[in-house]
Parts: sequence; C-alpha cells; structure tokens
Amino acid sequence: MQIKKIRCYREDEILPLYESVGWVNYVADPVRLKKAFEGSFAIWGAYENGKLVGLIRAVGDGASILYIQDLLVLPAYQRRGIGTSLMKTLLKQVPSVYQIVLMTDRVPHLLAFYRSCGFCMAEQIGCCSFLRMEGMEYVRFENEST
Repeated sequence: MQIKKIRCYREDEILPLYESVGWVNYVADPVRLKKAFEGSFAIWGAYENGKLVGLIRAVGDGASILYIQDLLVLPAYQRRGIGTSLMKTLLKQVPSVYQIVLMTDRVPHLLAFYRSCGFCMAEQIGCCSFLRMEGMEYVRFENEST
C-alpha cells in the first residue's frame, strides 16, 4: 500500500469509494464534492496496485484548527490499518495545530478507532459541539436544558 497526496479530483475513482461506504449525500451531488475537494486543506489517498482504496480529507487553516471531514476505506480493505496510516500521515503534516476536530457516527467501532488515534469526545473535556446541516431542522430533546 502507498499513501500519497491527492492533487486532483478524479471522479472515476473518488465517487465509487464514497458510494462503497454508503455516503450517498456525496454521491448524489458530485459537483459539490468536487468543490469540497478543491477547497480542502489536505487530501491523502491510500493506493494498492494503483487503485484508490481509502482517503482522508481535511479542511482548516493548518495552524489553529483542522477539521477532518472524511476518512473512508473501501469495505474490502477495512481493518487492515489503512485508516490508521491515513490518519498518521495527515497528523504528521500538522504537528502544531492547536485544535483537531472531527465528527462521526456514534457506533462502537468508530468510537474505538478514533480513541485509538488519540481523540476524545468533546464532553470528556467539558466541551460540546453544535451542528447545522442543510435540510435538517433543529430538534430539541426533552432532557436538553439550555
């Protein structure tokens, strides 16, 4: 496996990767995904025999904040250390960034993976996060006080 910077958006290899992991919002709007790639701080790809099998994409300023937007690996290649290699490659590029943030689904294997990469949940350090997504209305939960 080879990790290298993705310097240009190749829809023929990138869209199938997103589709393979079920990220349908990206697949449904390839024009938006291309714009997202063009505005990214860094994108690294994992290649096996010339085939893109995983990627990590980050946005931010590279000094005070870095947001890891996408980390995905083809299902047939998962649990082989590819995600870890991609994460280490990205983090090595930004050793002094003050705050590195990501958001993921609350499922045990993903939580365990990100913890193994040195991340903690925001509430563990007295923080919370807020999110606003296109097409989604805010829902107030019963136990939400403020």
